[in-house]
Amino acid sequence: MLKIGSVVLGVGDVRRATAFWMEALGYVPRDEPEDDWVVLVPAQGTGPQLALGLSETPVQEHPRVHLDLYAGDAADQAAEVDRLVSLGAQRVDWDLYPDDPDFVVLADPDGNRFCIIDTSRE
Repeated sequence: MLKIGSVVLGVGDVRRATAFWMEALGYVPRDEPEDDWVVLVPAQGTGPQLALGLSETPVQEHPRVHLDLYAGDAADQAAEVDRLVSLGAQRVDWDLYPDDPDFVVLADPDGNRFCIIDTSRE
């Protein structure tokens, strides 16, 4: 039986992306980071790995795959959005928002889209 080992993001600057995602998620490098590759793991406990690999592929405006990061409620979601923006994320003017969305679309410093989900609305 297979299981997901890592989620891999292509980035233009591995060191910058490493700094952002370490702060965003509380992750640490599994091994010594290289200029073109790093695998990040949770500093505490277990969880999915996040690998960052150097890529020259342009960022997709509407990516087919992205990260959903869960927040406990609307207040937690707003606080996390503000925290991530202060770390270098950018709000995305998302043209596909439904009425009354439970998610906020952000982009990391490399432009990769990800969502902050208010899980209290499930």
